[in-house]
Amino acid sequence: MRSFLQLALDLFDAAPVQAPPPSIVVPEPRPELHGPQQPAQSITSVMAPAQFSHPRATRETRLCDAQVAYEFKRGKRRTIGMQVGPDGLVVSAPRWVPLYEVEAALQEKASWIVRKLGEMRERQQRLDSTHIEWRDGSSFPFLGETVIVVLDPTHAYRTVGGSLKADDVEVVLHTDAQAPNLTLDGVPHLTLHIGLPQHASTQQIRDTVQAWLMRQAHRVFTERLQHYAPQLGVQWRKLSLSSAGTRWGSASSDGAIRLNWRLVHFRQSVIDYVVAHELSHLRVMDHSPRFWETVRSVVPDYQSLRGELRDEALPRWH
Repeated sequence: MRSFLQLALDLFDAAPVQAPPPSIVVPEPRPELHGPQQPAQSITSVMAPAQFSHPRATRETRLCDAQVAYEFKRGKRRTIGMQVGPDGLVVSAPRWVPLYEVEAALQEKASWIVRKLGEMRERQQRLDSTHIEWRDGSSFPFLGETVIVVLDPTHAYRTVGGSLKADDVEVVLHTDAQAPNLTLDGVPHLTLHIGLPQHASTQQIRDTVQAWLMRQAHRVFTERLQHYAPQLGVQWRKLSLSSAGTRWGSASSDGAIRLNWRLVHFRQSVIDYVVAHELSHLRVMDHSPRFWETVRSVVPDYQSLRGELRDEALPRWH
């Protein structure tokens, strides 16, 4: 229930909430002889606007052709702020700004808001589609290729204290030629044979695949660092793997490089961009034009690769 203050603000500032227009039902056409009857459809269902609703929405408005319910905040600030995130639109305004000015600001930015809300919804749908049910036959991306998980108890494994440990399980990557009958959508793929029994738990399978991927990531990253460092005239001293949620890599002036192990999902050219990016920081420790020219000297198409890195939806591990 809203507070008395919110009710008071609504009484003085808010336009009255109008009830939604009644549905206009199109008359059902007369059926032809022996023909199927078509169900009646309402105009409102056919022409319904896009709906965006923040889980903590306190206000609602119509922007372009979309109905947007947003979270509204008042605070100590000087301007009206708008932010589109995974949950939806959040609007912040100074305490002294009347609601009609907030509404005017929203209408002024309506096209941008609706576009961003649509992009965020599409991105969230892609993220939701990357959830993996870890079992025999699951698939995941590795260096831009699809790999199918095969639980293969014929591979040797041992138990430690009655439980399986990921590092003690034999994992073998087979090529299409070695396993030509395993396909995904009719297309042969790489297969990852894991020495786990068919009754292995979801967590055991996931942890085993992740441990294997992290070992491959360290190997691949080391190779690419050794490839690009001489070209850039720099020397790196230490490689560490990270699991950061929003950062793909970092570099320190002492030559320490940190790279997110999940980069191993991408094709090699994308990995090369991140490696070149971090090595370039050993020459230019900022993002000035000189830095980007340094990156371009070894990865000319870095801009398109950067976009791929930003837009690609990767498997969710937690």
